[in-house]
Amino acid sequence: MQLTATFRPLLLLFHDVFTAPTYATFVTLATGWCLSPRHRYITEMIQAANAVHRGHHSRYHRFFSDAAWSIDDLYDSLAIQAVGDFYPEGTILGGIDDTLCRKRGLTIFGAGMHHDPLLSSKKRTWVSWGHDWVILSLIIPNPPWSPTKVWALPVGLRLYRNHQGLTKGKKGRAQARGKGAKRKRPVDPDHRTRPELAVELIQRLAKLFPGRSILIGGDGAYGGKSVLQHLPANVDLISRVAANAALYEPAPPRRPDQKGAPRKKGDRRPGMAEWAADGTPWEALEFDQYGLHATLRVKTIRGLYYKAGKDRLLTIVLVRDVTGGRPDQMFYCTRTDWNARAILTHYAWRWSVEVMHYNAKQMMGLEDPANRTAQAVERTAPVGLALYGLTVIWFHRDGYRSLSYPDRPWYPGKEEPSYADILAALRRESWWGQFPGVDRERGGEETPLARLIEFASRPA
Repeated sequence: MQLTATFRPLLLLFHDVFTAPTYATFVTLATGWCLSPRHRYITEMIQAANAVHRGHHSRYHRFFSDAAWSIDDLYDSLAIQAVGDFYPEGTILGGIDDTLCRKRGLTIFGAGMHHDPLLSSKKRTWVSWGHDWVILSLIIPNPPWSPTKVWALPVGLRLYRNHQGLTKGKKGRAQARGKGAKRKRPVDPDHRTRPELAVELIQRLAKLFPGRSILIGGDGAYGGKSVLQHLPANVDLISRVAANAALYEPAPPRRPDQKGAPRKKGDRRPGMAEWAADGTPWEALEFDQYGLHATLRVKTIRGLYYKAGKDRLLTIVLVRDVTGGRPDQMFYCTRTDWNARAILTHYAWRWSVEVMHYNAKQMMGLEDPANRTAQAVERTAPVGLALYGLTVIWFHRDGYRSLSYPDRPWYPGKEEPSYADILAALRRESWWGQFPGVDRERGGEETPLARLIEFASRPA
């Protein structure tokens, strides 16, 4: 079994990442990953690629656990191709966020208890056992084949390991030995927080494109000093300002007769509530776009968010939702020439990252891999996410020509594809490639083979 002829050349992007034998194994696994209608266990991928007797099955397990290759090199190749296709010039737009992949078993490397946003509510917070991946994505607004939607494509990721993941299964035994007394948590010199992992990914992307301007959007978890104060020179950031944040005017110029060190910040500005009620006029903005459909009132200043960004001048926007009733919020952007509409538009596009996480889990099996050892865990799910990005690149280049929607009289107005349609198009063309010369229609109607392939192509 092979993927369609227009997709196979894209796999050559990763040829230099592997040795020749390992690349052949990768192509087989990539074929099985994209075509499998079931869970993405390695044995299922072997079967989906029709490679059951193509070498011993352990070689496919060793591809993830022992083979000599780097997941960072894989994502560098993907990022170079994605930027070349979607951002040949201008500012590169990106988003940073993390997602939880639920797992079971105490012996799985890197697993721990993490906040579960799907189970949690405003009244109660829930946690689940699993892997937490910090993912840097390319934001693709309104491509030609989807003019009203925004898409996301992964260009880097890191596995976050919390302290519980480092000591899983040991807490109860430690307390028993200490007769219930709490023991001091061991210090791990290699432990890194999510923001620190995000900075690693951002710095790697900046080094990959040193002559390009990059703009990253992140929620409040990635807007503090651990990110803002470590941005590369060619990277800007849009994020949220804490509701109780202390904002300041820029430092005044030094007086000729002033003694001592120059001031680092000016006078403190009113808090968010005082700013909202200070009588300065609001600017009305109406949004009807992907991720944001609302009438907003905004106020904009240039000032300092000193706790997070020290003396770096920021554009800070106060937002009041007139129609939705959401509480007032503040956002900042390190670009001082951007206005409120541009900042809020880009921040809203971050929703495409959440959609990417959902699609990758539901249709590309991001949560499925059952590997347990360190190297296998850090490679298997990332390979599946990279293939997600590769399918989007394929569709942008050639796949949109193969797009067709199922006959659904109850849904006649669909004009733009979802990721399910993209994956179905790839599978459909791959299956038809196995039957050259066979007609898809006969007498104006679909042949039984065409109906069978259409059914098999739909993502489970």
